[in-house]
Parts: sequence; C-alpha cells; structure tokens
Amino acid sequence: MESFNYFNYFTEIEDYFWRKRGAHLLVSPLDWAIVETWQKAGIPLAAVLKGIDRAFESWQRSRRAAGGRQLKSLAYCVDAVADAAAEAAEAAVGAGPEVKSSRPGTEPFSRDELRKYLQRNVARLRDASAKQREIAEKAGTAVPVLATRFDEIAKRLEEALPLLDSPGTLDLEDLERRMTVLEEKLSAALSADADEEALLSVRREMDRSLAPYRRKMSAEQLAQLERQYIQKRLFEHLNVPRLSLFYLT
Repeated sequence: MESFNYFNYFTEIEDYFWRKRGAHLLVSPLDWAIVETWQKAGIPLAAVLKGIDRAFESWQRSRRAAGGRQLKSLAYCVDAVADAAAEAAEAAVGAGPEVKSSRPGTEPFSRDELRKYLQRNVARLRDASAKQREIAEKAGTAVPVLATRFDEIAKRLEEALPLLDSPGTLDLEDLERRMTVLEEKLSAALSADADEEALLSVRREMDRSLAPYRRKMSAEQLAQLERQYIQKRLFEHLNVPRLSLFYLT
C-alpha cells in the first residue's frame, strides 16, 4: 500500500462512507475498531471501498431500506469487504512481484509534524505515568507496573527522535515498524494490568454495540473486532496515546 493511502487509510474510508450515506456521522468506537481490523489485516483501500459499495447495493435491496432506515455502521460492510479482499488476493496471484519505482517518494509528513507527534506522545505517556503514581500514593500501594511501562516506552520514543534528523529521505516504513512494536508492548501492558471494573465496563459497552451485527459475522471476524474494540477503549480509558503513524492524521 502506498504511504499516502496507508497513513490516510481511516480518513479515506470515513469520507467515502459518509458520501455514500449522504450524511456526516459521529465516528463510533465500533467503526474505528472495524477500520483498525482491516488496516491490521492489510486489506487494500480499494478492496475496502469496493466492499462498501457492495454493502450499500445490498442494503438498498433490503426491507430496512424500503422502510426508510439508513445504513449507519461499517459493521454492515464487514462481509462485503472480506469478499472484496479475497477477490483482490486471488487476482494478485500470478501477477508477479511488485516493481517499485527507484524514484524517491514524497514524504507524507514533514519532519516537524513527526517530531511534534512523537514529543506529544512522550508527554502523554509521562502524564499517564504520573497519574498512576498519584493514585498509588493516595492508596498507599506500590508503584503500579503500568507507570513503569509508560516511562519505559516514553524513553524509547525519545530515543527515536534523532532518526528524524537523518539526511536524505526518511525511512518512514522503518519508523512505523518501531512505533508499531512499541504500541504492541503498550497494548500488552494495558491488557495485563487494566483495572477489572474498567475492563468489565468496556466489555459491556462492546456487547451492546456488536449485538445487532453478531449474526452477520464469522467467529474469526468477531474475535478480531472484539480485540480491536477493547484495545481502543483501554487506550482511551487511561488517556494513553496510540503510537503508530496511522493515528497521526
């Protein structure tokens, strides 16, 4: 996937869905989680848009559309996008290796944007760590594991800042790999040490959001979506930043 498409993946899907529906909607946690599952699965943007087209065509033939109801969530598009992705994969078989241009590409973000993004995430992690320590101090308990993890990852982000001063075209793919590795470590720490009541609240919210769509999804699709949904809400609950460059836009 080209850098521009990859780093604008959510925005392009969001805009396309709004245009198809003809109305601007608030972005729901469920829709965010769905797009994240597509992005992490490496589904090309073109396949997602094709799937959305097909889902709307199917909806227009349904009784619900005849009754005046509108398609409100990307959850209705999951199956159609999966089919379009499978077709794209089949079409790519035998097409031969991709020939990459030797011409240097345009960086989709300025160095200043990237630097501010990393520094902002460092600050948010430090703040989250301080909050955890404050809570522990008031309760008279030991320093939480999460506070230590937040500090460790903030330090790794600071160590990545000199990469932005490298001469020539920045290796954005390598920077993204570094950010993804750190985000995965952060996500694992949140899942292992999250407050039980917070996790229970997130699961209840998730079950309510997914209830109308469970019968339309396979067990694998549901499992992936549930993981992304819980991850997203845990990050939000503790006010911890996502680190992938996917979230810069």
